[in-house]
Amino acid sequence: MSQQRSTSTAIHPQFLERNSPRAYVAEALTPAQMEQLVDAARWAPSASNKQPWHFCYALHGDANWAAFSGIPNEGNRRWCLNAGALIVLLSDKQESPGKHSFDAGCAWGYLALQAHAMGLAAHAMGGFSAEEAVKVLKLPEHLVPECVIAVGRRGDAASLPDDLRAREMPSQRKPLAGILSAGPVVA
Repeated sequence: MSQQRSTSTAIHPQFLERNSPRAYVAEALTPAQMEQLVDAARWAPSASNKQPWHFCYALHGDANWAAFSGIPNEGNRRWCLNAGALIVLLSDKQESPGKHSFDAGCAWGYLALQAHAMGLAAHAMGGFSAEEAVKVLKLPEHLVPECVIAVGRRGDAASLPDDLRAREMPSQRKPLAGILSAGPVVA
C-alpha cells in the first residue's frame, strides 16, 4: 500500500519518502546498524550542546528482547515485536532542565532520517509503560523515558491485522498555511 506525499515547496525528498510503518520483517538489526542510527542521532542540535539523550536497545531475539517487549503497550505490541530492534529513548532532565524532552525529540528525528537513508523504517511510540521502562532499564530518577522506537526492515502490510493494515500508508500533514504565521498566530 502506498500513498504519494506531496508539497508545494522544494524540500529534500527524504522528508516525503520517510514514514512510520507498522509492518516489519522479524529479523534482528546488527550492532553496527544500531551504532549508525545512534551516531546520526547524536549530531542533532542541542541547547547549550548538553546532548541530554540516551538510547537503550534490544535486538530482535537477543537476551534483552523479552524484557524490552513488555515496555510498549498492548496495542503497540501487536505489531512492534516484529521489528529488528526496540529502542527506548531517554532524556536527562538533570543535564538539561526544561529542554531535555525537546532535544531528545530532535535526536529521534535524526535517527528516523538515518533509518530511512539505510533502507530501514522507524516508528516512535508514545504508547508504552514508563514504569516498565524504569524497571527494565534500572533507570535513575533523572533519566526520563520519552518514547519507544521500533526499527527494522519494512515488512508486508498483509501481515498486519485488518485494522492496522488499513493504516499502513504514509500519513499526510496539515497544510503549511495552518502551521506557519508571519508575525502573530492567526486563529
